[in-house]
Amino acid sequence: MINNKIFAIMSTAELIVLATGGLVSGIMAGLLGIGGGVILVPILVTLSYTPIQATATSNLAIIITSVSGSIQNWRMGYLDWKRVIYLGIPAAIFAQLGVYLATKSPPYILLILFGILLLINIYLVQWRNRLKTSDRATQTTFNPFIAKITTGGAGGLLAGLFGVGGGVIMVPLQMLLLKEEIKLAIQTSLGVIVITAISATVRQAYEGNLLLMQGIVLGCGGLIGAQISTRALPKLPDRVVSVIFRSFLGILSLYIFYRAWLSYQGS
Repeated sequence: MINNKIFAIMSTAELIVLATGGLVSGIMAGLLGIGGGVILVPILVTLSYTPIQATATSNLAIIITSVSGSIQNWRMGYLDWKRVIYLGIPAAIFAQLGVYLATKSPPYILLILFGILLLINIYLVQWRNRLKTSDRATQTTFNPFIAKITTGGAGGLLAGLFGVGGGVIMVPLQMLLLKEEIKLAIQTSLGVIVITAISATVRQAYEGNLLLMQGIVLGCGGLIGAQISTRALPKLPDRVVSVIFRSFLGILSLYIFYRAWLSYQGS
């Protein structure tokens, strides 16, 4: 049920940490092409919030950043609403399943699975980049209906379960199963993320896991950070970005596994 935890008050120190963390997440998300949730969740866990609160609040922050990006795409004529809706419907449904599984999982299990997701992310983004320069995606035909359910469902499940956007899996699946070009896949994925994040956030708010003000602060920080990184990205060599990406997610995963161990010891 909705309760007073949603409106928890922050201390000045916590406000500064969250604003800075949101800024960093926006910078890293724009710089590395990953969802801010993989950064926001560890930040919230570090501040001693429970894993379920972290995933719920991360989704709220993702709504703010993804809505902003989608509006920009729409204004520029790059957002195909038909594609977004086709993927968004299964994504919204599977996001509810993800939230249900998250609420039923012990905190240390949720952290372990999130750590594994961080490691998988390294491969998934590399896979996406390989598809970008390969013609393999055009060699096999998949049933469009099944492909859309699989793609949207995978993104929604990740959003509900881990508080991440889900784009890291949706983009390569759109390229592989739906034969979309990389730019179209990213633009469509961002629109679908709005739907999945809203679906997950509403359910988490009902369950009393959402921290409203913390999520808003993180989301606003992420907006600013994304603007910074999108301007800096073209100036950096691809190899530098790749090394930063792998190192960053590797370190984050080790930290999350450490927090999972502490959570298990205290259970």
